[in-house]
Amino acid sequence: MGVSAVPGSGKTFTLSLLAAQLVEKLAAQGKLDEQEVLIVTFTNSAVENFRSRIGQFLREERGLLSGVGYRVRTLHGLAHDIVRERPGLVGLSENFDIIDERTANDIKRDAVIAYMQTNPDVFGPFILPEYLQNPRRIERYLLADAVDLANNLIRVAKELRVEAGALAARLEQQSGTWPLLNFGIRVYADYQRSLFTRGAVDFDDLIVLALQALQTDDHFLHRLQARWPYVLEDEAQDSSLLQETMLRLLTNDTGNWVRVGDPNQAINTTFTSADIRYLRDFVRRYPDQSRNLPNSGRSALPIIDAANFLIEWSRRAHPVLDEKEALAPPLIEPTAPDDPQPNPPPGNPAVHIYDRALTPDEELNVILTSLARWLPEHAGETVAVLAPENNRGFKVADALKDHGIAYDDSLLRSDSATRAAALALAIILGYIAEPQSPGKLAALWEEVWWPKLGVRRLRQLHGLTDAQEIPGFDPTVTPEPVAVFGRALSKLRQPEDFIFPGAADWLDAIGWLDEVPYFSALVETFRDNLKDWTKAAILPVDELLLTLGNDIFDKPANLALTHRLAVLLAKLSEENPAWRLPELAGELDDIAQNKRRLLGFTEDALGYEAKPGQVTVATMHAAKGLEWDRVYLLAVNDYSYPAGLDSESYRGERWYVRNRLNLVAEAEAQLRLLHDGSLDGYAAGEATVQARRAIGAERLRLLYVGVTRARRELILTYNTGRNPEKSPNNPAVAFEALHGFVHGASE
Repeated sequence: MGVSAVPGSGKTFTLSLLAAQLVEKLAAQGKLDEQEVLIVTFTNSAVENFRSRIGQFLREERGLLSGVGYRVRTLHGLAHDIVRERPGLVGLSENFDIIDERTANDIKRDAVIAYMQTNPDVFGPFILPEYLQNPRRIERYLLADAVDLANNLIRVAKELRVEAGALAARLEQQSGTWPLLNFGIRVYADYQRSLFTRGAVDFDDLIVLALQALQTDDHFLHRLQARWPYVLEDEAQDSSLLQETMLRLLTNDTGNWVRVGDPNQAINTTFTSADIRYLRDFVRRYPDQSRNLPNSGRSALPIIDAANFLIEWSRRAHPVLDEKEALAPPLIEPTAPDDPQPNPPPGNPAVHIYDRALTPDEELNVILTSLARWLPEHAGETVAVLAPENNRGFKVADALKDHGIAYDDSLLRSDSATRAAALALAIILGYIAEPQSPGKLAALWEEVWWPKLGVRRLRQLHGLTDAQEIPGFDPTVTPEPVAVFGRALSKLRQPEDFIFPGAADWLDAIGWLDEVPYFSALVETFRDNLKDWTKAAILPVDELLLTLGNDIFDKPANLALTHRLAVLLAKLSEENPAWRLPELAGELDDIAQNKRRLLGFTEDALGYEAKPGQVTVATMHAAKGLEWDRVYLLAVNDYSYPAGLDSESYRGERWYVRNRLNLVAEAEAQLRLLHDGSLDGYAAGEATVQARRAIGAERLRLLYVGVTRARRELILTYNTGRNPEKSPNNPAVAFEALHGFVHGASE
């Protein structure tokens, strides 16, 4: 069964209730000891949400024990379960490792740098002459783009389940030169070789290996099919080819498989393997079983009308997209008069399109003025300002702070202080996980212990307060011995000679320690901390993290953050029992690198709840699944929301590249053709045009998500960008269409 659910239709509630009913059915048949309902969803926070809802239904409405008879997993979590049960099927040992994402990115980056050093002209054919003459102007950008290109090619190659060696052999048979493919395939080979030497796999490998295990042993596959007689898939609009293949195998292509999603809310397709066509094709394949969930009590009727207009306009009047790429039915329908969740009354006006051209600062001032006027009169209502990306969201939060307006920016990715604290804990945790690594020991000394504890320990040694100066201590001189000592640690072959010295102490060989005031005492204090932290490794991970946080932090905000992170790691450890400290340290790395926000992993497991009288600041992506009484959508211009037109700007098309080519898209197109057997059909530039259309379609879906967050009032603005004199941004095509619709409706 394929279920198309509109925003606010209660798909999580519906799927959770179905899961509870199926568990009750298994219980009535006496099969709970051998069978489970399998629920697959997109994020870890959604996993916790489903577990809580299903458990509540079972306890309160059916009198059954929660936690029994169902398994909720992300796709990667499910793949991990499958591989971990029979690792020998795919050539892995029982204790195989899953490499954390930061380490994987570091390996890829190192491989990219190595290739570019030995092949400095690899991107030369694609760079404009003026930048070839002065390459230092683009070095930083070119490296970042090369890493992005390699990341994408590796992801696609693993999705296609093809190895680097096979791709290299096929490329040798092609005529002409293919520098992008040569680069990508070499980096892919180096990356996989590095994983092999570590005895590790990455998260993309997990899915491929899970499929390999299922297809290798029919007995194993049949056992899992019998264990999971019902498979429920949430957020199916974000399905990938591998996800669909895995679930189709588990359901034997004819089993009980329910896929619930909304193709109009597929907002991850341009940077993941997700593709909305899998859900759409599934619905078309089984029309008799497919259902719609069209009724939504979230929004007032004028906001529903605006969202439905976007669907109809995109299918009939969009200047670029066709019906396959546009938004799709079902249209949103209001709830029935007797529904327990009636549609709210509209504001006055319910939808306002502010079409005056504004600079970014002027746009902020308009929003601030509007909020200052609205908030005192609507103390019991909720409000959000939604930006297209984090940087704009941070500027909104700063402006609200400067004007004394209460706000909550926790939905934005973590700020720099959060990232710094998470990185410090991740470095210590990474060292404890690998105490034999001199590199991790040196990083701990230079990046964590000295900057966070060094001066504080000096003051403690002298009985001084934070405000008092340390006698004879020169902060301008000390960094040099800190760096020298760090280099010495990085070359230490046996770190235990320093941490737990025997008859001979490694420090005795460093003659200059006593020449630097206080340095010898500081190093001894560092060693004492290392001993304590190493011994604490036997604690549960949350207790371990709290111990570390209490040692290195003294500010209440960082101590509170440590508690939140400890709760996060405890939940992840429970959810992934095979994870060890390296994987858990990798989760902290994700936060430190601004890849993961804390919401959904904290005690507030059921998700975010907006507070009346406080402005929520978030991105459109983070706002998915949430709602507010009043919503402001910022920067709805043709840069943040391009439509796919050639005249618009696209972030994937770098200014220094010839013919505005999107090199990532061009390389992916070449890879897919090579996988199919021949590059003869490749035409330069076609993939770039297709990428523009794909971006235009996804940004339209993102705007639709933003519109459908509003309950009673919706305000849209646009700005002309940072360089309005040279290259001003225009209102997005969809912005102008909505303005015409709302203006016509008001007349």
